[in-house]
Amino acid sequence: MNAINIVNRELTSDEIEHVNSGFDDLSFEEGIELESTERISFVALNGDCLIGCSSGLAHKNGGNYSGWFYLTDLFVEKKFRNQGLGSDLLKELEENTRTIGVQNIWLWTSGAPTLRFYTRHGYKQFTEMENWYSDGSSRIGLRKSL
Repeated sequence: MNAINIVNRELTSDEIEHVNSGFDDLSFEEGIELESTERISFVALNGDCLIGCSSGLAHKNGGNYSGWFYLTDLFVEKKFRNQGLGSDLLKELEENTRTIGVQNIWLWTSGAPTLRFYTRHGYKQFTEMENWYSDGSSRIGLRKSL
């Protein structure tokens, strides 16, 4: 029998595929339908130029969406901020996810201005990881029922 070695290196694409297949097999063994993700995005354009976006992942088990949507990106170019564009992008994404049957949305954020923004839109904190960032600030998990 060969000795087992633990090596610090990047996984190859074939190894990543092998690991993912192993997770799929485990889900099948446990009677859980395989999960897939679908990215849903809205973009704000000024002419042909991207000035903002809202985007995230809707999880599906089989043919049905799960109850949760992960908001990965809400971005507005600096000169277009504080004009309601971020709110509009967020509302479009929330409405779309609601229409496909998702009941909840969650995200990570940091910093007082973004925390105030999401709080104004009905998001509630569910966790905080203190000292997440190198400057000592926290990473905050927020959620909202749609």
